[in-house]
Amino acid sequence: MPRPFCRRRIGWMPGKFRFLPEGVEPQTADFLVLTLDELEALRLADLLGLYQEEAAEKMGISRPTFARILESARKKVAEALVNGKALVIEGGPVEVYGDSVGPGRKGPRCFRGGEPMPRGFHGHHLGRQGLGPEGHCLCPKCGFRKEHQPGIPCLEERCPNCGSALIREGSEHHQLIQKKKSK
Repeated sequence: MPRPFCRRRIGWMPGKFRFLPEGVEPQTADFLVLTLDELEALRLADLLGLYQEEAAEKMGISRPTFARILESARKKVAEALVNGKALVIEGGPVEVYGDSVGPGRKGPRCFRGGEPMPRGFHGHHLGRQGLGPEGHCLCPKCGFRKEHQPGIPCLEERCPNCGSALIREGSEHHQLIQKKKSK
């Protein structure tokens, strides 16, 4: 059994959680998932210009761990830009520190898309939906359905029938597709 992740501290929550290439519809886009800790590593190293040692300290992780997170984030952003893929920001074992925790609150807060989560929650899907470990992944094109595997975002899995990226049943993407089909 793998060692559990230490929570990574992040000092900021993004205002947007999805980025699509121009002219691409969400239901046909190839998505890459950028976790909140990967986004924080990019923010600290590339936007704020911190050295890795200092950035790792802010996130409460070792410098080698920070380097691995940063490398993964840069690779995903480069792949999205070069290959015209969409980015979804979600998940990761994180706690939000600083001004992002909200007025009148001090100390760490765990977040699920801006909503405080119960302490002790260690889910990997901390994105907007907060759909939890149970449910199903669906193919928006052919309707293939499979049981969701905790810790693996549906968007990272492909339909065995048509090769499309899967979406989470009940997610924002799923609801948008259902609305379009009902029109």
